[in-house]
Amino acid sequence: MAGCFLSSVAAGVFVGLDLQNNLIWIANGVLLSYLLLAPRWRWPAYLAAGMAGQFVGAFLVNGMHIKADYFTLGPLNALEAATCAFLLRRRSAQLPRLTDLRYLGRFLAFAIVGGPALTGILYGAGCVLWFHSSFWYGLLDWILTDSLGIAVATPACIAILHMRIGEWFRPGWNLWVPAALVVVAAVAFHYPQAPLLSVIFPLLLLVLLRLGLGWASVSLLLVAAIGNWSFGHLKSYMASVPGISVTAPALHLQIFVIAGTFMLYSVSVVMENLRAAKRRLQEMAALHRLVTANSRDIILLADLDGIPRYISEAVYALTGWKPQETMNRGFAEVVHPSDLAVVEKLMTELRNGADSGTVEYRVHRRRGGYVWVEGSFRRVNDAAIGLRTGVLQVVRDISERKLAEEKLRAANRVLEGIAAVDGLTGVANRRRFDEMLDREWRRGLREQQPLSIVLLDVDLFKLYNDTYGHLRGDSCLKQIAESALDVVTRPGDLVARYGGEEFAIILPGTETHGAERVAREICDTLRARQLAHSASPFGVVTISAGYASVVPQLGQSPPDLIEVADRALYEAKRKGRNLVCGSATNAELRLA
Repeated sequence: MAGCFLSSVAAGVFVGLDLQNNLIWIANGVLLSYLLLAPRWRWPAYLAAGMAGQFVGAFLVNGMHIKADYFTLGPLNALEAATCAFLLRRRSAQLPRLTDLRYLGRFLAFAIVGGPALTGILYGAGCVLWFHSSFWYGLLDWILTDSLGIAVATPACIAILHMRIGEWFRPGWNLWVPAALVVVAAVAFHYPQAPLLSVIFPLLLLVLLRLGLGWASVSLLLVAAIGNWSFGHLKSYMASVPGISVTAPALHLQIFVIAGTFMLYSVSVVMENLRAAKRRLQEMAALHRLVTANSRDIILLADLDGIPRYISEAVYALTGWKPQETMNRGFAEVVHPSDLAVVEKLMTELRNGADSGTVEYRVHRRRGGYVWVEGSFRRVNDAAIGLRTGVLQVVRDISERKLAEEKLRAANRVLEGIAAVDGLTGVANRRRFDEMLDREWRRGLREQQPLSIVLLDVDLFKLYNDTYGHLRGDSCLKQIAESALDVVTRPGDLVARYGGEEFAIILPGTETHGAERVAREICDTLRARQLAHSASPFGVVTISAGYASVVPQLGQSPPDLIEVADRALYEAKRKGRNLVCGSATNAELRLA
């Protein structure tokens, strides 16, 4: 409140209230700046302080010669400031932003044109009623003087009220620029023979660029005050030019101030836009540095040939190479030779129009060896020309995942092995037998190679279990499986448990005589173990065997081969057991 009062006093003293000499009335602009920054509920008090300050200023200038019309001008000035503030500040929390283009447009429309025009109409009517002068002269005089005062004083006072006192001295040595501007303005307006008026604009622009809109507005305010004082009290150089009336230099000064104000506003808006763009770029750069510095993934931007243009710092932790050491290295220098074709295929697809792709490959480490990574590739387009310009890659270390996948595959292989093995005997189970028979049948059909199978069945096994118990029966089955494994040793052959006490053997690439020999050797090997079987007429555990051989042909199937071998096995059991019978010759061999 004290600041508002003292500022209004200073504005009245510095400019005065003399209607003949007043070219720029800044007191209303000072009062408006306080209203724009103060809460609405305090506006009446600020308006009262402003009117009182203007009256005291007029009294200090004119003393006891103060005229009665000053008491009329005070309420009009307060009305003008209140009107401008109400039009500008629709919301109580809205603060002035003169560097914002939209707010600046409203400021020009409402504060510089609208408010002075409304109160100027009242002043023009008063001129007709009280002073018997021209309505249009009073209207134009009010609008010009008050509009210029608001345009110059309001931004300066807002800048002053926004800044702390210490901030005004922070520019340091740059303060010579406004000081030089004040000196040049004083000389230019006081000594018309010195052609210095044209230097004021460059100095104003220099103040704006170096110190900002606040200092520039204050400088322009001082220039306007010096010009106004020179016109009213020192009879400025323009009034002394022959053939020019007193009105002409006043108009020249007002146009000069209008041009300076327009220059400051337009340049400040451009500068604020540039500063806003700079802040956005700095924020984006800071965010980019934050992401790249803390990301474990490598962020890489390369051209369409795969040559990097940017690599994040994460490449050092993964490969041991610093970013600058890998800038000119293509895929052929860093990717494992076995994986290079996959990466180059993806790059070709991106060059030909694909948008993105993901590939797993190995990259070389500085200390030797390779590390598995997953590269997510995305095509980069230039938004301005719409053409492909490069590829953005996000490379992630997946060595732990690859290790886990390998462990999982190994575990799956173990599980598959367990699932394909008979739990009691340790040989292949029925499922494994069916899979291998189908595969070997297709290979025999393709290569026209013979395929044989042997079916084994324990003789009188039920009586064995009844005599010796199921535990001994299980042990007997294990020894039969061991006997078969002792004979069947080729890698491609398979011994499987076919049923309860039945076993089956697959012999790829084996003809009839080979199958017969294998069956006989298994029977001999088991008989050599001398497993007692008191319920058998042979006194030991024996087996019966049936074999079959065939070259697979179209129209035949694996079950056909099993059926032939099963008939041979049935024939061996029907003939008295402990026999080997074949499908081709039905030969019967009694084991001694």
